[in-house]
Amino acid sequence: MSLYNIAFRKRKSVKQIEESTDLVPKFDNRGLITAVTTDAMSGELLMQGYMNAEALRHTIATGEAYYYSRSRQTLWHKGATSGLVQQVVEMMIDDDQDCIWLKVKVTGGASCHVGYRSCFYRKVPVGLEFDSKQNQIELEFTDKEKVFDPAAIYGDAPNPTKI
Repeated sequence: MSLYNIAFRKRKSVKQIEESTDLVPKFDNRGLITAVTTDAMSGELLMQGYMNAEALRHTIATGEAYYYSRSRQTLWHKGATSGLVQQVVEMMIDDDQDCIWLKVKVTGGASCHVGYRSCFYRKVPVGLEFDSKQNQIELEFTDKEKVFDPAAIYGDAPNPTKI
């Protein structure tokens, strides 16, 4: 149960959703809304996650990023374990109100549980970079060094990502 009693209005019309000042987030059939997170200073894409209504309320009320962990099925305060807290500098919502964009300042300089700064640390070859003679795609690491050692922070805990 959320400690924050922030009410979201009911979605009534396209005009209300697209042209009013009403916050009427559209959660999917699982009760989730996509959230993309970028560095507030550089604009670098750090991660993509999901929020449920409780996570959205907590983020609004505290100014720190909360998400909903689909693998653990629980509210997730980003940085609660690692110390890599995301301070929200600005929160945006798209025209359909079905996607949140967080611009954050990250304590500790990393957002990825694997230890890299960003969760987007590998490049997929496309266009001229793509070799159609290969049977498999080879990803290219764009980050060469990790910001932190995940084992030092999380120990031998299983990877939170489901396979």
